[in-house]
Amino acid sequence: MESIPYDKRSGKIWFNGKTVDWKDANIHILNHGLHYASCVFEGERVYDGEIFKLEEHTERLFYSAKRMGIEVPYTQKEINEACKNIVNIQKVKNGYVRPLIWRGSEMMAISAQKNKIHVAVATWEWGSYFDPQLKLKGIKLNISNWRRPAPNTIPWDTKAAGLYMICTLSKHEAEAKGFTDSLMLDHEGNIAEATGANVFFKNESEELHTPIPDSFLDGITRREVIKIAKSKGIKVIERKIRPEEMKNFVGCFLTGTAAEVTPVSQINDYKFKVCQIISDLNDAYQNLVKKDSAA
Repeated sequence: MESIPYDKRSGKIWFNGKTVDWKDANIHILNHGLHYASCVFEGERVYDGEIFKLEEHTERLFYSAKRMGIEVPYTQKEINEACKNIVNIQKVKNGYVRPLIWRGSEMMAISAQKNKIHVAVATWEWGSYFDPQLKLKGIKLNISNWRRPAPNTIPWDTKAAGLYMICTLSKHEAEAKGFTDSLMLDHEGNIAEATGANVFFKNESEELHTPIPDSFLDGITRREVIKIAKSKGIKVIERKIRPEEMKNFVGCFLTGTAAEVTPVSQINDYKFKVCQIISDLNDAYQNLVKKDSAA
């Protein structure tokens, strides 16, 4: 299925309040979302037919829209139901859900005050974001040349499409050099995140250190992993972390809806072990998502 282009797949998509054929979920090339990134979205995981943390994702979707000046023509409850219904229609057992909101084609300039707001939800079967074999050994990251912008220059706490441009550039740069993903610094040169996941480090004292999310998204998975760690008596320290401090850490992992809990074995020349504490957190997270889907 992964080899089939997304525009060539079959099934149904929820599109502006209606369930339409996959092939008919089209928009005109002259739309504000495409040209000016007037688009917000979410990425959600399906486990055993249930969407994990659906309400939290929808709440963030609406927050992102509000920050972008977009008035959503549906309620959060309606979007929740749309997500559940399309998963059931598509018979997705373990997969991904992509709700998105964008400005349409009525105006094609910087200003888009009169543009219609469109909403769609698609879902598909999907496995691991990273190669499962690589996850066992830990993935390798480079350090991107691109940085997370200052928080007073962008709506940094949203999932807005335009924020991911430098993520794509960073990911492509990493893959061209033989790495799996890229670590991004913030505008001050502190460690921020990977291209689509938050980052944690473990020191020899069994403490976890993670950057303060003050210029990048505070991930839903990040928050859940912090809760799990604290419930296990693991100290979690949120702080500014300089790149050169990585020499003092023995373990590293990423968290995200797609990444889940993914060990990191290397960032540039810094090497890390897949520590027991990381394996334990991954097991606990997998138990959590399965427990929620069974509830």
